[in-house]
Amino acid sequence: MEALYSRSACPSMYGSDNSSVILQHYNYTGRLQHRQPRQGGISATTASFLFISICIILENLVVLMAVLFRIRLRSRWVYICIANITLSDLLAGVAYVVNLCMSGSRTFELSPALWLFREGLLFVALAASIFSLLLIAVERYTTMLKPLNQKSGKKTCRIYTMVLLCWVLACALGFLPLLGWNCMCNLERCSTLLPLYSKSYILFALILFFFILLAIGVLYSAIFLHVRKSTQSISQRGRGRSMRLLKTVITIVGVFSLCWGPLFFLLLVDFFCSSRDCRLLFSSDWVIAMAVLNSALNPIIYSLGSMELRKAIASILCCCCLWTGLIDPKTFMSKETGSTSGSRHDSLRNSFSKVRSMSTSPTPKPRKMRLSTTTSCLSVSSG
Repeated sequence: MEALYSRSACPSMYGSDNSSVILQHYNYTGRLQHRQPRQGGISATTASFLFISICIILENLVVLMAVLFRIRLRSRWVYICIANITLSDLLAGVAYVVNLCMSGSRTFELSPALWLFREGLLFVALAASIFSLLLIAVERYTTMLKPLNQKSGKKTCRIYTMVLLCWVLACALGFLPLLGWNCMCNLERCSTLLPLYSKSYILFALILFFFILLAIGVLYSAIFLHVRKSTQSISQRGRGRSMRLLKTVITIVGVFSLCWGPLFFLLLVDFFCSSRDCRLLFSSDWVIAMAVLNSALNPIIYSLGSMELRKAIASILCCCCLWTGLIDPKTFMSKETGSTSGSRHDSLRNSFSKVRSMSTSPTPKPRKMRLSTTTSCLSVSSG
């Protein structure tokens, strides 16, 4: 058995198409003996995890469509960052579905490269989420301290560059084991939670994520102190808006820490524990599911913190219901007609009070009529 795990057997044993490698790694770390036997079909736990993942995908897809197609000021850096972190949450849902579909007995049918790709997708989504939170913190800090320092066009270009850099770094970090930083040919350094991952890589990722979260905490602490000091120089409305936005982002970071904290703790225990010694590491499905659940909570936090985003999401859902025929278009037509006739009397009464001011003011330029969300959905659905 020792000859099987020696480096001399590595060239023939760790070929890219050798699926027995995964079985040997699971056996060495003790994961094979502690796997629960599955009968035919999908278990109730797997079905519930799949349901949560599909909800995460649909939820983040709606938010992403709302930001891209229904918000007029989507070029603002806040919505660019929201779209970026929504995309990372969407990737987390997709990666978890792929992980569930390729797990169980299918795990031992995979090649090492495909197994590393399966696990690397989740690490890419995690890294993209953390980098996106750091980007929001940095931009919020620079906006609060130097609000008029840069032009909008230059800042938007810089935001897109930073978003691209976030994804490049996330892909590089998530696929480092696939590129060679793994424990193949050296089973003593293998992780128990991720049997093909090197413990040194897990420690490196944990340290990096810890310092990023620490930097985010320092930035938001500085923002909070700045807001408190400038309460006398800014208006009540601007101060309230800044505090609401600050609370929203702090909530996002707090929920992220609560959801991913147990998994980070298990990975830290995994680094210090030898193989087969820590039974806590043999049942981690619910901890991973809790971490992925963070991707379902982020869109809810966005919606609660932004009235414009709530209206955009409502319009997307309204259009979907009309397109699929779940709601009769005549219902919305009657509601709009009733609201228009009900407000007509008030508008006529208010128009008389504005006659004098309008007679002395210059003639305003004609404005384009903007269709309401429901009307635009009805026009598309009827076509």
